[in-house]
Amino acid sequence: MGMGTSTFVIRWVNLLTMLLAVAVIMFGVWMSTHNDGCRRSLTFPVLALGGFIFLISIIGFLGACKRSVALLWIYLVVLLIVLIAILVFTVLAFIVTNNGSGHTNPGLRYKEYKLNDYSSWFLKQLNNTNHWKRLKSCLVKSEQCRELSKKYKTIKQLKSAELTPIEAGCCRPPSECGYPAVNGSYYDLSFHSISSNKDCKLYKNLRTIKCYNCDSCKAGVAQYMKTEWRLVAMFNVVLFLVLSMVYFVGCCARRNAASYRSKA
Repeated sequence: MGMGTSTFVIRWVNLLTMLLAVAVIMFGVWMSTHNDGCRRSLTFPVLALGGFIFLISIIGFLGACKRSVALLWIYLVVLLIVLIAILVFTVLAFIVTNNGSGHTNPGLRYKEYKLNDYSSWFLKQLNNTNHWKRLKSCLVKSEQCRELSKKYKTIKQLKSAELTPIEAGCCRPPSECGYPAVNGSYYDLSFHSISSNKDCKLYKNLRTIKCYNCDSCKAGVAQYMKTEWRLVAMFNVVLFLVLSMVYFVGCCARRNAASYRSKA
């Protein structure tokens, strides 16, 4: 690849990523002013990501503009580290999300989830008291459970609905408990359950309790996390391929810059 072409590509790619970094940082600042504590907890990672993208982009941009071998070396080393990190994270994400799936029940369209079906990493994270306390607080604030009785007016509608893993696991008792549903968010707990599942005793109709302390709720969160991680992993595969091409162009730009310096 010629000197002009490689430096032109690197220059414009990094200019675009600088603009992306500014957008990410602005989003992080918006999150920091948001009243939702769940979103606010993600502020630092978002700001750090935006700052890192901006830093590596400006190094690559300046290196291409000035044909600086030193800056392009730094750019390539950092980019290589990023590529390795993406590859490692993607492989681990596919391994961690390999286990776990829903269980069907007669008469219900949605699936129910069991915590022990998921990987040991998920179990460790969700069984951590501090982690779960924070997650539970976010679930209560989301009001997902309260909305079920508004979304599904009849029991028939509820049973034929495709509930999300969190709605199925956190907003209602497991089906094996046998509690009759009064509406989408209220169950008749006077029914004597013969199930040995501890979640049956943990479920309450109170808005702040529901089944948030149940293993079925943790399993629903695990399924949600698994789906999200799979999406991130697939995005990372595409990102890895794109950055690999950028890395190749960067290598050409560095080699051409070195050749230009030697002739100057």
